[in-house]
Amino acid sequence: MVKPSVELLTKEEIEKMRVANRIVAEALEYLGGLVKPGISAWDLEIAIREWLQKYYPTAKAAFFGYRGYPAYLCVSVNEEVVHGIPRKERVLKEGDIVSIDFGVEYYGYYGDSAKTFPVGEITKDIKRLLEGTEKALEEAIKQLYEGNQLENVAKTIYKTLKKYRLFPICKYGGHGIGRKLHMEPFVANCPGVGPKIKLREGMVLAVEPMAGLKTSKTKELSDKWTVITWNRTPAAHFEHTVAITEHGPEILSKLD
Repeated sequence: MVKPSVELLTKEEIEKMRVANRIVAEALEYLGGLVKPGISAWDLEIAIREWLQKYYPTAKAAFFGYRGYPAYLCVSVNEEVVHGIPRKERVLKEGDIVSIDFGVEYYGYYGDSAKTFPVGEITKDIKRLLEGTEKALEEAIKQLYEGNQLENVAKTIYKTLKKYRLFPICKYGGHGIGRKLHMEPFVANCPGVGPKIKLREGMVLAVEPMAGLKTSKTKELSDKWTVITWNRTPAAHFEHTVAITEHGPEILSKLD
C-alpha cells in the first residue's frame, strides 16, 4: 500500500478549524434538542438551513452539492448506517435512533461531526449500541498522539466495539480534514484496512466509528447514498474532528 500524502496544519490553521467545528458542535446540540417522536428527517433539514442562515450566514453547508449530495444533513434512522438523505416520509417514532452528520466550510476550513440520538425511550440493546459506539470514539481519540501508529486507532475502535458485543463496520470510516472535507488518510474502524502511517503533530482527523447491533454487513440503496445494514437491524455512528497537537489530541468539534 502506497503511503498517503498527508497535509499538516499550522497552529493558526487549526484555530481556524476550531471555529468551523464549533459551528458544527452548536448545530448538533441544536438538532439534538429537536429530536422527538413525530418529527421527520426533512424537518431537521429545514431547521438546520434556517439556523445556519440566521446565526452563521457566511458558513457553507459542507455536504450540500458534494459529489451531488442533495442536502445539508445526513440523517440516518435505525438501520441506516450513514449518508441517509433526509426525507419528509421518514418520521421518527418512539424507540428509534437517528444519526445526524453535519459539516461546514468556514473561511476555507472544514468542520465535521456526527452523533446518534435516541428518540424517546430505547431498548437495553440499543442503549448498548449507542454507548459502545460512542465509547469506541472516546477510546480512539486517546490514541491520537504524535508517534503512534494510525493502525492503533483502528485496533482500539474494533476492540472496544467487540467488548460491547457490537459489529464493527469496516467498509466505511473516517478521514483527514482541513482545507478539504475529505483528505488523506483514511481512518479505518477495523485493523488491516487503513494505511500504515505514523501520526504527526498538525494532522487533523475526523474519526468516526460505526457499528451494527447484529451485523457488520451493509448495502447501498438505489439513491446511491444511503447505506443500510443488509438485514435492516439498527446501526450507530459517532464522529469528532480531532487535531494532533504537541499536547496530545484536541477535540475541535465539541462545545466545552
